[in-house]
Amino acid sequence: MSLTYLTTDELSKYIKYDTRTIRERLKDSVLIEGVHYIRPFGGRKILFIWEHIERDMGSKSSTMLAIPMLNGGMCHG
Repeated sequence: MSLTYLTTDELSKYIKYDTRTIRERLKDSVLIEGVHYIRPFGGRKILFIWEHIERDMGSKSSTMLAIPMLNGGMCHG
């Protein structure tokens, strides 16, 4: 199966969210590293996996279990 990797700018066009919102509010709260995005070769650049985001986009809206953390992040699990 071939996956579609998107930059933050490309993802913002797909889901109609501002790039800043994706980076500051969605990443690490609803978009999880290793599931929805990767850092190729251990670098700083982030590539989002469109098929995984599309699969989870609707299902996570009402059933997501997460514990808010003091630093603003979320604990999933």
